[in-house]
Amino acid sequence: MDDAFRGVPVCVRGLTKRFGGGPDAGVLALDAVDLDIAAGERVALTGASGSGKSTLLHVIGGIERADTGTVEVGGAEITALDRRRLARYRQGVGFVFQRFHLLPALTALDNVLAPLLPRRPAGDPVARAARLLDAVGLDGRHHALPSQLSGGQQQRVAIARALIGDPALLLADEPTGALDSTTGAAVMDLLDALAEEHGFTVLTATHEPSVAARADRVLTLRDGRFLDPAVTDDADAGI
Repeated sequence: MDDAFRGVPVCVRGLTKRFGGGPDAGVLALDAVDLDIAAGERVALTGASGSGKSTLLHVIGGIERADTGTVEVGGAEITALDRRRLARYRQGVGFVFQRFHLLPALTALDNVLAPLLPRRPAGDPVARAARLLDAVGLDGRHHALPSQLSGGQQQRVAIARALIGDPALLLADEPTGALDSTTGAAVMDLLDALAEEHGFTVLTATHEPSVAARADRVLTLRDGRFLDPAVTDDADAGI
């Protein structure tokens, strides 16, 4: 793999997001959230379903827009970007999701290449995608369809896909949620090794204590707000 990844700091201030209704109605998913993540730091978000974990990841990743507040990634305020620049920003963020989101008609290699289709990347993207698949332990499976791969192998394809754009920031939303414990541990071993090797910043949302324990720091959300770590217990964390 290319030694291209570098972590970036993330700074969140006063982030609020509602779904449905007007400004005082609907579901308050994020309630004036503040968060600082250092470049290269690995942070885990825990909390019950509906606590705001996925919403926070989606806003930082540029998938959802916040109602109020700011997000700075690498010193750039992404909450101020227009649609075109936000799409360009998302191309530089690596996303790993619980359900893999692989395209069933595409091979593993083509799934890894899919995020590059709107662009004309420098170098040989096919060779790079092949190296990424080899790096995540899928040498010899480049031309397999998702239906021909196990769940763990599909998540490895998803990890390779997340890295194809040379991300400085990796966002993982329940990356082991669809896997058994043994396969999930192997996938997390792989993510940890890649993060250690390339130094990208990692923010992971998880219900799994074993996944959260791997992070440099664990934060717990409840009702769209961070709990004081000093008063957090397993019941509050939802893990």
